[in-house]
Amino acid sequence: MDVGEVTVVRFVDRKILDESNIQQIGNELFRLVEEEEKSKLLLNFSNVEFLSSGALGKLITLDKKVKAHNGVLKLSNIRPEIYEVFAITKLNKLFDIRDDEATALAAF
Repeated sequence: MDVGEVTVVRFVDRKILDESNIQQIGNELFRLVEEEEKSKLLLNFSNVEFLSSGALGKLITLDKKVKAHNGVLKLSNIRPEIYEVFAITKLNKLFDIRDDEATALAAF
């Protein structure tokens, strides 16, 4: 869904754990950047309760692809227990993480 120039992605799955599911999500996100040339992405994690390390890897790759296309990637609505994983792995320093979608949209 586009809000102005920003493409907002909301995840349907509560658990992003299965490798084939992660691969599919990754491919869809990469397509947005590489084929549809979306340069401003906001990933809203409000539905997500669990995130695997494989999913984190896809997010890192997505961040690199977005930056290679001179774009901006922001994350929002990350539950505290998932944010803790971002903090432990120092990924909270790599990603621009906002509390909610409105705050993230305003930061573009």
